Amino acid sequence: MTALYEVRGVGKRYGGVVALDHVDFALNAGEVVGLVGDNGAGKSTLVKVLSGAHEPDSGEIYLDGERRSWKSPHDALEAGIETLYQDSGIAPDLTVAANVFLGREILRKDLLGRFGFLDEAAMRKQAHAELERVGIAVPATSRPVSRLSGGQRQAVAIGRAVAWANKVIILDEPTNHLGARQAGEVLEVIRQAKAKGFGVIFISHTLPHVLDVTDRITVLRLGRVVADAPSSSFTPDSLLKAITGLSQA
Repeated sequence: MTALYEVRGVGKRYGGVVALDHVDFALNAGEVVGLVGDNGAGKSTLVKVLSGAHEPDSGEIYLDGERRSWKSPHDALEAGIETLYQDSGIAPDLTVAANVFLGREILRKDLLGRFGFLDEAAMRKQAHAELERVGIAVPATSRPVSRLSGGQRQAVAIGRAVAWANKVIILDEPTNHLGARQAGEVLEVIRQAKAKGFGVIFISHTLPHVLDVTDRITVLRLGRVVADAPSSSFTPDSLLKAITGLSQA
């Protein structure tokens, strides 16, 4: 089966530091892959390559079996790859609808639209439909995000990514600093995205969340892939050992 999104033999250096060393990584449609590793393992660099923020020094990128090259994050976005970074990019003073359409606002169709006036009613309606489609229940799309719980805010951020993506969603620490209930809400949104056929890359230091929601786990250490196996083959202890290298002791 052809992978939905794949990098082969990717390398990246920053001066004399090797951040990625011949890394292979693949993601299938309808699959959640956990990307884990200690600080300095290369996760952030690989995410930047996958999201189009950085060009690799070597290696190849494939989307739907077609070789691709990203010159900027915009190229990856246009190809259907959405990335949600740890800070989520949520504007707390704006409404849920305004956040869903942030950077993609709908202008009014009348004369006022020519002067930059937004069609807020249309954005509220479409935002509600999109969030409902991906399984997110928010009290009202007209509500300011500042009035939502931490889990709801992150769910809205993920919902925005799901709403605009059409292939791949990259989630960088989406459950960081969330309580158990709020994290559970976010993990459920990830399951909904998987059920709708998206490929999801889940980066997290919270290993129980990784083991709970992923189908497969790729472990990076010192810029190299040291493990890539079904999540069911790991225990919390064996996964920690793969990350730290203690299993080789």
